[in-house]
Amino acid sequence: MKIGIMDSGIGGLSVLHEALHLLPDEEYLFYADVDHVPYGLKTPGQILGYVTEITEFLIRNKCDVVVVACNTATAVAIDNLRERFNLPIIGMEPAVKPAVLQSNDKRVMVMATPVTIRENKLRMLIAKVDEEHKCDLLPMPRLVNFAEMEMFESKEVYDYISSELEPYDLSNYSELVLGCTHFNYFKPCFRKLFGKDIEFIDGNGGTVRHLADMMKATIDTTKKEIIYNNPFDLLYDTKVLYYASGRAIKDEKMLTHIMRLHNRLEEVRSI
Repeated sequence: MKIGIMDSGIGGLSVLHEALHLLPDEEYLFYADVDHVPYGLKTPGQILGYVTEITEFLIRNKCDVVVVACNTATAVAIDNLRERFNLPIIGMEPAVKPAVLQSNDKRVMVMATPVTIRENKLRMLIAKVDEEHKCDLLPMPRLVNFAEMEMFESKEVYDYISSELEPYDLSNYSELVLGCTHFNYFKPCFRKLFGKDIEFIDGNGGTVRHLADMMKATIDTTKKEIIYNNPFDLLYDTKVLYYASGRAIKDEKMLTHIMRLHNRLEEVRSI
């Protein structure tokens, strides 16, 4: 089965990376819409147009299932995509429910893009599962651009995150929901600010497990590292095809960029 994974940029690599761990025998097409990143600052109409075109591209390239590895695109467009296209389409949403269930007497911080926070989908989810009103929503739009530029632990990034968190008493939080696939890259920085006891919750593992259930595939529980030492290993890996806004990625510069991102995701996966 060929699985198409789309995102506004390179955030969705975190879903692909998890899929390579848990479903290593499948074929993948990863589509990063680098021409239009970030989605979090676009209008709903623009986002719907982008993801509709991407879905059509994935179907033309023989994908059997589509994973919208973007919380923003899911919030805006998933219902429309499912009505329009006759194939399984899996979306993502911030993993608020497990965070609330595990929080005990502490609070839950939900970080996401401005569009994800504005859309009713997230608000309805929180209203359904957060009966004690534990969740605080925090838009973090600049993190998407930082991730695209591979700025993960620079002083500028640290200062930005620190300033956005300044109004909050971080000792009150036990769970940090990473409501954008780009945010996984910043776990070390979040750890420094929230402390060692904060628990990170993202939707990557749950999304891949949902994909496995839908495909009736067996999850691979083998503990292994996925590290790339040569960017052209990505090009010669017949299991994964990489595209940037419809253009096949074959140049060394872009392949090296993706290689570094995969290796960063492996580094932060156990945090």
